[in-house]
This record gives sequence, structure tokens and C-alpha cells, in this order.
Amino acid sequence: MKDVRVISTWTDLTRDSAVYLLFTFSAIKVSQFIYRCFQSSEMSSFSMETHPEALRRERILSSKLYFNVPESKVSIIYSSAYDISFMGIEKLHPFDSTKWRRVCKFLVSDGFLEEKSIVEPLEASNSDLLVVHSLSYLNSLKSSATVARITEVPPVAFFPNFLVQQKVLSPFRKQVGGTILAAKLAVERGWAINVGGGFHHCTAERGGGFCAFADISLCIHFAFLRLSISRVMIIDLDAHQGNGHETDLGDDSRVYILDMYNPEIYPYDYSARRFIDQKVEVMSGTSTDEYLRKLDKALEVAFRNFQPEMVVYNAGTDILDGDPLGLLKASYTLKVIIIFLFEQNVSNLVTLLVQISPDGITSRDEKVFRVAREREIPVVMLTSGGYMKSNARVIADSIENLSRQGLIKTQLDSAST
Repeated sequence: MKDVRVISTWTDLTRDSAVYLLFTFSAIKVSQFIYRCFQSSEMSSFSMETHPEALRRERILSSKLYFNVPESKVSIIYSSAYDISFMGIEKLHPFDSTKWRRVCKFLVSDGFLEEKSIVEPLEASNSDLLVVHSLSYLNSLKSSATVARITEVPPVAFFPNFLVQQKVLSPFRKQVGGTILAAKLAVERGWAINVGGGFHHCTAERGGGFCAFADISLCIHFAFLRLSISRVMIIDLDAHQGNGHETDLGDDSRVYILDMYNPEIYPYDYSARRFIDQKVEVMSGTSTDEYLRKLDKALEVAFRNFQPEMVVYNAGTDILDGDPLGLLKASYTLKVIIIFLFEQNVSNLVTLLVQISPDGITSRDEKVFRVAREREIPVVMLTSGGYMKSNARVIADSIENLSRQGLIKTQLDSAST
């Protein structure tokens, strides 16, 4: 019996030892696995932090801003969320903050567009914006005073930032989503118009001139990676110099910048002007005919010098005769006041402005679309600046002309509907 008890005890000890050893071995293996995972995660994080291009690539590839647009939609992008309404304070800036809605309303009422065929974009997230912007810049927008400076509406500084985010910055982010999506649509269908966007004064690190986010820079970075585009031409015909995209992209050989602007007005960014590949300065008093002649020559030179795979056309209408921000900054306004007070010659006030007629805007847009479409180059149009109530009508008329000329298609075939 004693021998049996010894054997039984020995068996129990052996079994317990085996279980203990198995548990210990398993624990070691699990610990090693967890450590390797942690180390891999840490190295991946380190790699992303030390390689910003890898992080940018990851953000672009994971973005939801590109999505498939059904054939029942045309290549015109707009959302009611574009429009800025903030207890009437938006009226303190000369920019027509409902311009975008009114453009689409005219197109629908004139029979050139069905409301149900308009494409609504997604709003750009912080991750999307970080493709170009720094985290410190995005954090700076948590200060209402910063947003007030960018939008040039001082009372905004006194509102809680959550309201500023919702009422001011969210519409801008929605328009950014529209600009980015427009590139995808243009590549697929030959053209796209974002009835908004064109925030060409904003750089990766600083906003200004009613531009809080660098949608043009973002659009191009997305196109490089997601659309396999390797050469982009920016044609900026807003009255003001496009110092934002020039600062961000001016040293990128894949981007060619044609900027036709009035050097006598904001932003006076001489540093950014160094990055313009083709600079066409349009002085105050330029007539429609002279402007269009300059544009013809500029387009001929641009497409001779550079063969783009996509055109981003910043089609600001603030070159219109009488636009109030043809004289945006105090120094220029002072010049006008002096002439008025001391010379009492109203005609001189008119000659200080670029005097492009509404028909001139229509011709301008047609020239840009024609030169791109004839070469089968996808073209993205952004409406950018334009500060009179009449601008919406002028933009709509120009889009309708593009449709009549067969350069774009705003009406769907019955089979598509």
C-alpha cells in the first residue's frame, strides 16, 4: 500500500509540474507576442512620425472623400451646407455667403440643371485636412479670434468657438470635400465644377482673405496619389494673387502655376510670387478686350511650356467691373479716397478697377474650358472670389454657356434618369 501511495504522489507531482511548465511556457510565448506587437506598433508609429510622406499617404488612402458618384448625377458639386448663416454677422463681410446656393438656384430655374442631379460631397475631416495642414494650424482655429482674422469679420472673435466651428468652419470643410471630389469626377468624366471652394489664400500654416483651408493644395495631393496624376496646371484667374497654393506647391515640379492677378491689391505676397511659373499682372483699369487678349496669350504659352494631366481652374469673378474687393486693403482704399476728395473726378475711380464685363467672364471661362477639353485634359472649376450680389447670376450664365457650347453636360440623357 505504501508503494502505491508513493507512486500516486509521484504521479500527481509530475502532472502538476507538467501543467506548471506548460502554463509558464505559454505565458512566455504570449508575453513575447504582445511585446512584438507593441514593438511593431511603436516602430510603425515612429516610422509615421519620422516620415511625414508615409503618414500623408496613409491619410489620403483612408479618406472617405472619394466615393463613387452614380451616373444619375452630373459633375456639378454643391451642398446647402456650403452657405454661411451666422445670425446676420456674415453680412459684415462683402462676400455673398449665399452665392453658392443662388448659382444652383439659377441653373435649376433656367432649366439647365435638375436639383436631384447635383452631387453632394462629404465634409473634410481633421485627418483629411492634416494631409496638408499642420496640427498646430488646425488647433489655432479653436480660437474664435483666429477665425475672425481669417474671415475678416471681427465680431466672430466674441462667439463661443463651438458655434464658430459649426456656423463658419463646417461650411468651409464641406466645400473642401467638394473640391477634392471634383478632381475624381473630372478624371472620370472630363470636367467637374465645385460651386464653391477656391480658397487660394490659405497655406498649410496660415489662413487669410476669407480662406480657412487650402482646398486647392489638398485636391492636388489627393489626385497625385488616388488618381495617379503626375502633372497638374493651376490656372488662377481670381483678381487676387493665389498666394496659398503658390506657397504650398510652388517648389513642386509636378505643378505649373499660371496666375493672372491685380498686383495693386491684397495679398501683396511678394515671397509667394517667386513660385509662380507664369505671372500675368493685370493692372487697374484693364478693359475686357485687353484682359481677354492677355488671357489668350497666357494660355498659349502655358500649354506650350507644360503638358498637364489635370487642370485646376480657380474662376473667381471678383474681376467684374464694380466689385468692392477690387480695392481690398486700406492702402488701396486710401488711394481711391484721395483721388475722390482732391480731384473730385469720379471717372478716375472707375479707371482704378479691372473692368471686366459679365460677357467677359463668360468668354474667359469658355476659353479655359475649351483649351483643356480640346486636349482631353480633365478640368476642375472652382468659383472662388466674387463679392457682389450679381456674381451668382454671372457664374450661372457662364456655366449655362459652357453647356450650350458642348464643353460640359448639365442635362442627363433620359436613359440615365
